[in-house]
Amino acid sequence: MKTLIHFGLISFFGCLSFLSLSAQDSSDEATFRSHASVALFISHAHVLEGRDAEGHQKALSLSSWGVDVNYHLNPHWAIGLHTDVIIEEFKAAGPEEETVEVSYPVAPALMGIYRPGKHWEFLLGAGVELEKEETTFLNRMGTGYSVELPHGWEMTAALTYDLKWESYDTWLFGLGVTKAFTKE
Repeated sequence: MKTLIHFGLISFFGCLSFLSLSAQDSSDEATFRSHASVALFISHAHVLEGRDAEGHQKALSLSSWGVDVNYHLNPHWAIGLHTDVIIEEFKAAGPEEETVEVSYPVAPALMGIYRPGKHWEFLLGAGVELEKEETTFLNRMGTGYSVELPHGWEMTAALTYDLKWESYDTWLFGLGVTKAFTKE
């Protein structure tokens, strides 16, 4: 399974490189004003390596919130701090497949964001999952699709994958609202 994920990461970078070369548009650069944005997401976290009360494998769908803070460097690139919070307690596979109890984990990650056009964005980064029992390093990748609204607002659908080192992995699907703050 981890080999498939590594193949996915390589494919992801390959697609980004291709999109980067094909999406160069000087008119975007001329009208761009740097800005920051803040997004609030309501999400479902899917833990395929979850455990039921008896310790048997069970896919879980858990409620979560997300807060993303980004700084846009140019029309195509941004950096951000993306934090997801699962608002439930659950059991999942830990290191060496033992069952671990997880309570309200918070997962901040420093992200690089590439936006090839007006609507799609691709994300890749690293962070940690903080939980009362342990801290786990993670890599996060994802994609989002945004629709612009008036006055600097956007509606966004996002899909992210957290690859946690020596622990369970998490898929998140969320819907959110973003507010951009333009630098004059």
